[in-house]
Amino acid sequence: MGFKSRFALGLAWRMLLLLAMLAAFAASLANPNLGAARIIAAALVVAAAVGLWNYIQRTNVEVARFIEAIRFSDMSASFSRPEAGSGFEALGEALDSGIRALREERARLSDESRFYQAIVDDLPIALLLIDPEERVEPVGKTARRMFGALEGVRVSDYAQFGEGFAQCLRSLQPGRRQLVLMTLDSGQTQRVLLRAAAVHRLGGAHRVITVQPIQEALNAVEIATQSDLVRVLTHEIMNSMTPVTSLARTAADLMAGADTGADPAIGDARAAVETLARRADGVMHFVESYRQISRTPQVNRQVFVAAPFADELKRLFQADWPATRLGFEIAVEPESMMLDADPDLLAQVLINLLRNGAEAAESHTSEPRVGVQFEAARGGGATILVDDNGPGIPESKRSEVFLPFFTTKAKGTGVGLSLARQIVLAHDGTIGIEASPLGGARFRIIL
Repeated sequence: MGFKSRFALGLAWRMLLLLAMLAAFAASLANPNLGAARIIAAALVVAAAVGLWNYIQRTNVEVARFIEAIRFSDMSASFSRPEAGSGFEALGEALDSGIRALREERARLSDESRFYQAIVDDLPIALLLIDPEERVEPVGKTARRMFGALEGVRVSDYAQFGEGFAQCLRSLQPGRRQLVLMTLDSGQTQRVLLRAAAVHRLGGAHRVITVQPIQEALNAVEIATQSDLVRVLTHEIMNSMTPVTSLARTAADLMAGADTGADPAIGDARAAVETLARRADGVMHFVESYRQISRTPQVNRQVFVAAPFADELKRLFQADWPATRLGFEIAVEPESMMLDADPDLLAQVLINLLRNGAEAAESHTSEPRVGVQFEAARGGGATILVDDNGPGIPESKRSEVFLPFFTTKAKGTGVGLSLARQIVLAHDGTIGIEASPLGGARFRIIL
């Protein structure tokens, strides 16, 4: 029998009892000699009425307790009363079942909320939440890593990353996107793509701005384009030059055999052919040296301590540039810092940069100096600074020095810096040029 039937049965017999007591009390009133019976009958009427009231009120109390538990989020409340009788144990079980269902639903929603929060927190794209009053809240680890050092919560405070960047945060409307330049803490600039969306929070309209750095992608596309161009050019040149080189060598050998010294004209012809053969070989060697630009470096990353690597780098460099010839300083901060890179490729990049700096400094001053600094970056990673006190690189040429074939040296090939950039980009890092405190150029590598 369910709660409804059992409750109705209990209600019926309590009402019948009350009616019977009322009838007895009425009968005692009709007989003036039944004074004591009248008092007893009146007491029984009151007792029956109170019993009926408590019976009905008990349901309201249980329902009220259930509603209060929901109101105050008390999912541990219990309503089960096995000894209650009259179907109230069924009511308690039903209310307990409701609490359990609410508790399970809350746990499910909490798990989903934590799941989606983890997704947002680990997104590789920075999120900025901007309220109608232009307060900005970085959302997720990427945003906190990118903007965590910022003191301030207003859009105007983000002007330290560039006026254009702050203006875009202020004006970019939901559904729109814009490519802007962002100035990093290091002073370097990179292109970032901003996208805006609208969300509602606590009844107010907010904008969510995604900040996606795309400079690395643009650099990778540029490198790939340059590599394809070099690959095509070197292939075509070598196809054309191979028979020319072969014929020039053959002609030089034939002329060497024919030149007995008796005829000056044959001697002149021999000299001309040998010169042609040497130049053909030189062109082939020149083209072959550029073919390495079209090959993507294979990076074998590993985590290693920076200090021993720096000591080995110093020994390698000073084998060609001893301290008697050039001042050299190297520093690691902190000494326990780690590097995550291919040590061989990274050493190749740094040795190349140091040699370039040493040559520039030696030709510019009587006291040439170069230096390398390894610094642990905030939020992980590393910054490597290579300085010299040479003439420096004009700002107008800083965007060109990494291009293939570009060189300012009389005997330079224009391969070294382009290859260095390829290696750094293959590490998902960045490399840039700025003025050095030593007075020359500074190469900043961020890994």
